[in-house]
Amino acid sequence: MNDPDDPGVGRDGVGGSLLLPLPAASSELTPFEVQVPEPAVNDLHSRLRSVRWPEKELVSDWTQGVPLSELQDLIVYWRDGYDWRRLEAEINALPNYRTELDGLGIHFIHVRSSNADALPLLLTHGWPGSVVEFLDTVGPLVDPARHGGNVEDAFHLVIPSLPGFGFSDRPRERGCNHVRIARTWAELMRRLGYGERWVAQGGDWGSGIVHVLAKLKPEGLRPVHTNWPQVVPAEKQDAMTSEEKRAWDQVIQFRSVDNG
Repeated sequence: MNDPDDPGVGRDGVGGSLLLPLPAASSELTPFEVQVPEPAVNDLHSRLRSVRWPEKELVSDWTQGVPLSELQDLIVYWRDGYDWRRLEAEINALPNYRTELDGLGIHFIHVRSSNADALPLLLTHGWPGSVVEFLDTVGPLVDPARHGGNVEDAFHLVIPSLPGFGFSDRPRERGCNHVRIARTWAELMRRLGYGERWVAQGGDWGSGIVHVLAKLKPEGLRPVHTNWPQVVPAEKQDAMTSEEKRAWDQVIQFRSVDNG
C-alpha cells in the first residue's frame, strides 16, 4: 500500500496529464466519457516492447521473486493480447460522471436500478485497482431478478474512482487520507440524493475507507461491508480459539510473504 497521506499515483497534476487529459469538474454531475488518446496506448505498447529483462532466477519457485517466465508471459499478454478499446467501451456502456468534491474532480459510475425502492450501495476499490474491479457485479446487483435473484435485493450503484486513480483528479498536497476520502464519499452520496439511507462496501484501500465511514456515521449510512477486515490485535493473544489462531496465521502469512 502506498503512502496513506497521498494515495495519488501515476499521473501528474490535477486534471490528468498530456497522455490522459481530464475535463474540469464543477459542483454539477457532469456526464463523462472515457477517451484515452491513441498516443497513450501506443506509448504503453512501446515501453512493453522495449523492456529489459533481468537474469533468470536461481530457483524453481517464487522465493527469489516473480519467476522470469511468469513475468515474460505477463508482458506478452499486455503487449499483444490486451484490448484497451474493448474495456474502454465496456466502461462507457455505463453512466459515468465527474463532479468537484473537496476541491478535486471525482469520477464515478452511477447506475440506478429499475426498482425504484433499490438500496443505494457505494462500492470503493483499492490500490492499485480501479472501478474496473466492479464491472462484472453491476448487472447482478442492479437487476438481480435477471440473474437468478430476487427483485427486492436490487441496488442503485455508486462506484467512484479514488483521488489520483483512474479518472479522478490527483491531490496536489498531502493529507488525502482515509478520513478525508470517507467524508468526500458521504458528500457524494448526499449530492446524489441518497442521504437518507445507503450502504457501503470496500476492499483494500476501500476497506479502510468504509471502516472510517462506519466510525463517522454520516447521515443515512446503514451497515458497511468489507472483504478485508483490518481490525486485528497488534500482538498474538494467549487465549485464542482455533478459528482465531488460523485467522492470525493468515494475517502473519500476508504481512510477511503475500504482501510483497
